[in-house]
Amino acid sequence: MIQVNLLPGAGSRSQGRSSVDLAGMFAGATAGVRDKFLIGAVGTVSTVVLASGLMYLGQSSTERTLVARERRAVEDSARYSVVLAAKAKAEATRDSLYHQVAIIKSIDDSRFLWPHLLEEISNALPQYTWLTTVTQTSAPPSSAANDTTIKSRAGDKTAQNSKQKNAAADSVLAAASRSTKFRIVGHTVDIQALTLFMKTLEASPFIQNVQLTRSDLVLVDTKEVTEFQLEAESQKPPPYLVRTVSMSVESN
Repeated sequence: MIQVNLLPGAGSRSQGRSSVDLAGMFAGATAGVRDKFLIGAVGTVSTVVLASGLMYLGQSSTERTLVARERRAVEDSARYSVVLAAKAKAEATRDSLYHQVAIIKSIDDSRFLWPHLLEEISNALPQYTWLTTVTQTSAPPSSAANDTTIKSRAGDKTAQNSKQKNAAADSVLAAASRSTKFRIVGHTVDIQALTLFMKTLEASPFIQNVQLTRSDLVLVDTKEVTEFQLEAESQKPPPYLVRTVSMSVESN
């Protein structure tokens, strides 16, 4: 097909105008990009979007990790709950037995105390000296009675701390190891016999801290004698001085 240009030069002017318009548009776009505020705004938005995405991914990963740990913890708690309950029951039984053994030991350690004391006093008594009273002035060393009182006051408390039970058992043993104080009142016709009596008592492995608290002249059957009062306390003898033997009851 043949085309005839009826306006010579119009094509070149149209092409020139078209090229000039494209250059202006490109220059305007370039001028917009060179604006520093626009560049900063675009950079800020891009940074915020990128940081938000990274934070979302990190939080999602942390959430999955925590959920998995929580699930494992719940499973472990359910698995070990029976073991923990059995352990608590065994510890409660152990503490109760320890407390009962402490009470029995306190009773066993003090049941032969007075036979030993009376034997030592009798062996130490010199001639021309006799006793009128021997009385105990301190609380009993055994804590069985105290333990019964404590149980009656705290009978409604079913749950006790293990440390409190051990402390109670230790207090029972400590009470059993306390010394027993006693008072001796007697008469003598010789003051030197009284001195010998005190020295012999002090030398006993079962008696200590012998003190003369009173000494008066009194009349007994129209005779003048010295009435004395001694304060002393028991002590635990060395193990090698105490001999224990087993006893059995045989029926005929």
